[in-house]
Amino acid sequence: MSIRNGKTAGKGSAGKKQIAARPFHYRGRELACDGISLEALAAEYGTPLYVYSAEQIRYRFGLFQQALAGREATVCYAVKANSSLAILRLLAEMGAGFDIVSGGELERVRRANKAALKRVVFSGAGKLVWEIDAALKAGILMFNVESEGELEVLAERAEALGIRARFALRVNPDVFAETHPYISTGLGEHKFGVAIGKARAIYRKTLRSKWLDAAGVSVHIGSQIRSVEPFAAALKRVVALVAELRSDGHMIRTVDAGGGLGVDYEETIGAGTFDPAREVAAYAAALDEAAGELNARLLVEPGRFIVAQAGGLLTRVSFVKKNGEKTFVIADAAMNDLIRPALYQAHHEILPVVKGRGATAPVDVVGPVCESGDFFAHDREMTRVKADELLLVLDAGAYGMSQSSNYNTRVRPAEVLVDGSEARLIRRRETLKELMAGEIL
Repeated sequence: MSIRNGKTAGKGSAGKKQIAARPFHYRGRELACDGISLEALAAEYGTPLYVYSAEQIRYRFGLFQQALAGREATVCYAVKANSSLAILRLLAEMGAGFDIVSGGELERVRRANKAALKRVVFSGAGKLVWEIDAALKAGILMFNVESEGELEVLAERAEALGIRARFALRVNPDVFAETHPYISTGLGEHKFGVAIGKARAIYRKTLRSKWLDAAGVSVHIGSQIRSVEPFAAALKRVVALVAELRSDGHMIRTVDAGGGLGVDYEETIGAGTFDPAREVAAYAAALDEAAGELNARLLVEPGRFIVAQAGGLLTRVSFVKKNGEKTFVIADAAMNDLIRPALYQAHHEILPVVKGRGATAPVDVVGPVCESGDFFAHDREMTRVKADELLLVLDAGAYGMSQSSNYNTRVRPAEVLVDGSEARLIRRRETLKELMAGEIL
């Protein structure tokens, strides 16, 4: 099932023309994604509906490849940002590695592109035995180990399976990065990694292990970071540690610099100040300077930066109501479909699919879930909208569908991927039957 727009542009055109920071734009008064009408998509697939641009995803991923071309490097997409099988396959075909944090994400990579398993790094502070076993059997590139206890379990499982485990210790560099506290990970107070000052002693314990291969060092300081300086500061500390580890006899071959490069959620379409190419170039230059003459493969783990602005959440207005001085625009999408505003107090621009006319007024854009926290925007200036009109919540391609739930027994949205002149369904809308299939009376 697909929609075509009659254009002649084909797949993979991202590197051959100027690409805007977002794939959404007005054609006349109507909003489109890469030329395909959002009105048409809503009519075909219903709402709420996630809409993604393959061209934008390819473009963003390609920026990292180009910026790091002068150094041995692998771009490992962070699967947790958006784990759609179609998006994983699209990236795998471009040579992406993958940063995973669960056995379920490992299985997603397997189903999307089995050959890409050898480019997987497995992060996360609480890996389970069955997940470790599955990753060992899959022959992944690296385990990013986050504690001494995990390292002991990894050695035990590697011996039991007769498979030598490559690992990098995730070190905590105690570098502060300006971001939301829920997604900051690089300070001593956080649950992730081990203190960088203790790392050398932990590595030394593995020197005589037959089943552990200390192949790398890993660091990750947080997400949605808009300054490159914290990334450089963290990597400099890792490079110094690598020199010490090599002097101890470890064959360190990779350095994982993590992810976390942020996007501009508050800029609306057409503003033109946020330049993805400039942002990635500055990030890569900072890492390159920090890495210096380091002779090791550099891994980076972008997720949000690749998919956030490539996607939007399409929703239809159910009702408009006034309570006293407040005006509420009640949409058919809710916090179970996109939890970022409720969870992180995150800002998302919201646009009418048919461009409004006249004066703006402050409204709250909310969903139907039985929670006062179910909102997309408070006191947002918008032109007048009516019931049955469509809205697009911008920059919802990351941590939208991947954090969705069935709260209030609501089915999760469908997903559509726009690729060149065609839009195709990549996840059908859940049904109530599917939602309750695992329950037992």
